[in-house]
Amino acid sequence: MNYRNEDIRRQDRTLSIEGVNRLLLDGEYGVLSMANEHGEGYGVPLNFVLDGETIYFHGAPEGDKLRSLRTSKQVSFCIVGKTKLIPEQFTTAYESVIVKGTIALDLSFQEKMHALELIIRKYSPEYLELGMKASEKSADRTLVYRLDIVSVSGKCKLG
Repeated sequence: MNYRNEDIRRQDRTLSIEGVNRLLLDGEYGVLSMANEHGEGYGVPLNFVLDGETIYFHGAPEGDKLRSLRTSKQVSFCIVGKTKLIPEQFTTAYESVIVKGTIALDLSFQEKMHALELIIRKYSPEYLELGMKASEKSADRTLVYRLDIVSVSGKCKLG
């Protein structure tokens, strides 16, 4: 994976490659940011799953997110891990990852089902069989899209 921590202004706050990988694998959700059809910024929180050097998402096959992704395939995705307010120091301890890449919307049925299986394994592993049956039934009503990772950076502040 193309780690780009050298662009972080505070080099003392770079998140280790191990920390970046942990957030990419175990993060609960992230915010996908893009430009909408009017050129305005648009961000939406999403569950996700990492598969090699790609990230998969799923959602409805219509709406603002899809219109925005059809306008521009260039996106960023921010995952925030642990945070802790430190009010007496007027700061926050945190860890985060920013992924930059391009979106692919027209996935094959096979890739779509693979991604849905990975998502179910991550978020509902004890319901894999039931989840796969539901995925097959709703496949035509579910959009699965892939973020092809161009670069990844990670930042943290210990508290």
